[in-house]
Amino acid sequence: MFSVNSPDEVKLKAALRDFPLGGLRFFPSIGSTNDEALAWAAAGAKDLSLIVADEQTTGRGRMGRKWFTPPGSALAFSLVLEPQGQEREAIGRFSGLGALALVGALKKHGVTAQIKWPNDVLINEKKTAGILVETVWMGDDVDNIVLGMGVNISPESVPSLKGLNFPATCVQSEGPNSLPRFDLLKDLLAELISLRATLASDGFLRDWEAALAFRGRTVHVWVGELEPVIGQVFGLETDGSLRLRTAGGEIRVIRFGEVHLRPL
Repeated sequence: MFSVNSPDEVKLKAALRDFPLGGLRFFPSIGSTNDEALAWAAAGAKDLSLIVADEQTTGRGRMGRKWFTPPGSALAFSLVLEPQGQEREAIGRFSGLGALALVGALKKHGVTAQIKWPNDVLINEKKTAGILVETVWMGDDVDNIVLGMGVNISPESVPSLKGLNFPATCVQSEGPNSLPRFDLLKDLLAELISLRATLASDGFLRDWEAALAFRGRTVHVWVGELEPVIGQVFGLETDGSLRLRTAGGEIRVIRFGEVHLRPL
């Protein structure tokens, strides 16, 4: 069950009191905020309905990976978004929306972050946040988008080196060591709501490209079990797919699949 007037919930509601949320649920502990949000969306959750958890026991990222969320140390939330108008033609940009919102929120606190395509946010080339976007369908049409995010805030949120496939860090190790997580969430939501109005625009795509990690650098891109594609990070397609320039000058487009970036 979600919490009722716990100290953390009181702080959360105070931080977000001015936001036009469709609903708010806080859980001291939960399996996965995305699973809860998907169920809520299917049951008729309104646009901008938000689920926040102090702890996730079965949090997940892309490709079924587990996301480490110990109590009191991270920001774990899922937001239900109902695409409207031109947003329906830009579904592939919602991952970029969450990532850009976090980059902008961190910038307000003096922290420079970048986006490792498709869904990670890095500080000093170390993973600080992951984003998982899932879709609720109504027949052949998108009904809702669930945008889930986990942000490492304190050192306790950073998993051990064993099993990591990319270096990790946290906000407090790279920037303000006393930044309250709900204050960061407040700034993140403000950025997200502002950016959302530009989601389908060329300006949004330019901002996303400008924030890409490893831009112009040679990387390995793994797609499934195939040999990696090697090339320079060149930019993005209009749907948010990655564009690579190979050594021969060819532009390769990575649209979907199990993609990992590795700087050489």
